[in-house]
Amino acid sequence: MRVVVALGGNALAKRGEPMTADRLRANVRSTCQALAGLAREHELVIIHGNGPQVGLLALQNLAYQDVAAYPLDILGAETQGMIGYVIQQELSNALGGEREVVALISTTVVDEEDPAFERPTKLIGPQYSAQDAAEAAAEYRWTIARDGGAFRRVVPSPEPIRVVQAPLVRLLLENGHLVVCVGGGGVPVKTDPDGKRQTGMQAVVDKDLAGAALSAELGADTLIMLTDADYVTENWGTPHQRDILTASAEAIGKLEFAEGSMKPKVDAAIRVARAGGRALIGPLDRLDDLLARKIGTEIRGDVDGIVYA
Repeated sequence: MRVVVALGGNALAKRGEPMTADRLRANVRSTCQALAGLAREHELVIIHGNGPQVGLLALQNLAYQDVAAYPLDILGAETQGMIGYVIQQELSNALGGEREVVALISTTVVDEEDPAFERPTKLIGPQYSAQDAAEAAAEYRWTIARDGGAFRRVVPSPEPIRVVQAPLVRLLLENGHLVVCVGGGGVPVKTDPDGKRQTGMQAVVDKDLAGAALSAELGADTLIMLTDADYVTENWGTPHQRDILTASAEAIGKLEFAEGSMKPKVDAAIRVARAGGRALIGPLDRLDDLLARKIGTEIRGDVDGIVYA
């Protein structure tokens, strides 16, 4: 089976934790140990988010004022190298060297006319109090949005069109390698009319939507989006909330979910289901139960309506 696994932020940095190298490695180590069984038995591609990390690098850039801050596309590439290296190493260690793991710096084509560039929604960086957020917005000209009870910077998140390195990923899988790629959704780029020249764009692509695009290009059987939620929940946070066990793309597409949170995962799942695959959304710490369909939400094309947990 060909599987794409998308690791959410909780696989790399827990909420409230300091974003140190030691914590990153510890979180990735436990994640890779959980994925080792899947990696031994299947063709596996791992993609990951980078919101907290790219925001941290941006802040560190601002602290050194002798040179201009690096743009988001270069910072996105930095996070791919940083996080990809740790995942590559820890997955190889978890497998005892049984399979070769390859990490790629990946680029994702976006449309420079995408309306997302005028409407930032992607949360990056650490959380702020209302006062600190207002001060940061004024000083750095950031767009700020609420994230639960706190505030974070938001940047444009255009729709991914295709992953440039998808043919290379397919070749690596066919030769028995495990692949880490499309970190942070891949570095967003625009291409010239003949597709031969790429230019970086100032945005962060949603990794789940990029994972759906990659899954379609690879003909993957399953996209697994691992998060800290047990299910996709209808009417979340209201007295009428209900956990969704299984749904068709058509039925779940009629529901509303939070921008920058569950909505991209559901949109990615719909994209995969309509391409003939299936998508699973559920908790990292119960991966075996998610695969056994004891927890989590499955979206596929051969079901009718919605089945609640």
